Amino acid sequence: MTTNRTFTMVKPDAVESGNAGAILKMIEEGGFRIVALKKTLLTKERAGEFYEVHAARPFYNDLCAYMSSGPIYAAILEKDNAVADFRTLIGATNPANAAEGTIRKLFAKSIEANAVHGSDSDENAAIEGSFFFSKTDQF
Repeated sequence: MTTNRTFTMVKPDAVESGNAGAILKMIEEGGFRIVALKKTLLTKERAGEFYEVHAARPFYNDLCAYMSSGPIYAAILEKDNAVADFRTLIGATNPANAAEGTIRKLFAKSIEANAVHGSDSDENAAIEGSFFFSKTDQF
């Protein structure tokens, strides 16, 4: 079942580069309503919990180190067809393959430092959003 909510994180590279505001503006201009937003710093352990699905992969430790290297913005977004539309807005994981005008084409530094995370399914959007926010945090 398609929902109208998705989850995103503005990653440490984009926050450090001062691009979080421009990214959030693009999100809103893309028709998304931000229903929950917070700036936080993940510990390596907390990043490990979030990315537990990748624990067996060779990049897991580097990913956890990167995601705990600086602050992130976590957000729940709302729009009809939210997951698919947001994936279109952010562009391909590898910014070299991202379409012109997408968030990753404009702000990503590399495939690893690709500016934003976007949920890949309605189920994961719900899981990922609840990792950072309770129902009372959303409005």
